[in-house]
Amino acid sequence: MTLAVSIAQMGSNNTTFRNRLINGAMQIAQRATSGTSGSTVPTTTATYPSLDRWYAYATGATVTVAQVAGTVPIKNNLAVTGAASVTAVGVGQRIEQLNSYDLAGSTATLSVNISNTLLTTVTWTASYATSADTWSAKTQIATGTFTVTSSLVNYTANISIPSAATTGIEILFTVGAQISGTWTIGNVQLEAGSTASPFEYRSYGTELMLCQRYYQELSAIVGGAAFVYAIQPTTSVPMRTTPTIGTVVIDSGSGATFANIGGSSANQKIYQNVANSVLATATKIPLSAEL
Repeated sequence: MTLAVSIAQMGSNNTTFRNRLINGAMQIAQRATSGTSGSTVPTTTATYPSLDRWYAYATGATVTVAQVAGTVPIKNNLAVTGAASVTAVGVGQRIEQLNSYDLAGSTATLSVNISNTLLTTVTWTASYATSADTWSAKTQIATGTFTVTSSLVNYTANISIPSAATTGIEILFTVGAQISGTWTIGNVQLEAGSTASPFEYRSYGTELMLCQRYYQELSAIVGGAAFVYAIQPTTSVPMRTTPTIGTVVIDSGSGATFANIGGSSANQKIYQNVANSVLATATKIPLSAEL
């Protein structure tokens, strides 16, 4: 079922967790407001270029994914900028088992605002994971298409979730050869029941904490008079699982040079102060527990 309504009709201040998708309003972008998509369809590892919780990939060539300004009352949207040689683009989110388990054996409703200045068809696909929060393989639940225009319009679809879908649910939007133009997505919602309700706006602070369960960036003092320093971060928001530390950005301080000399485990990195100098600061410690 597809329903087109004006964007002005979509809005709510409901603060429940009715929307199982996180950052559906595209307001949280901890990594960057713009980034480059992955280049392959993700299996175990997905590329999260910009907006929190939304992975993106493209085949044939990469594309730019960015947080862009919306139109009142919508503050932000996600925009994909097309590129020559692109054959397909996908934008999706994997919902943790703990946030989707109760949807198994019921009907859910997907709603989303979409526009595309080049293409007229957007495909949606719902799948569930091969095992709890493990996406090395997945089983398709349902798929369908929305016929879209260059104007941002809301579309909905009912999805019959099978009783076996207790391992986590993925919602994926795809288009074909986005060789130019802009594909815009916003106010994405997946909720229990067969009727689309107004988009659930959660407070910015609440949405940020939900995102930080999967990704957050810390800073810390990692230097001193000693020779070797270890980074073993303590997060303010408990993460989904033991996080992987990405590339740590070190401010070398008073001429000091720091080099990673070990710590291959997921939650610790060891740095050597080559100059044996004074305090230094890790200005960015990226921690990821993404699905």
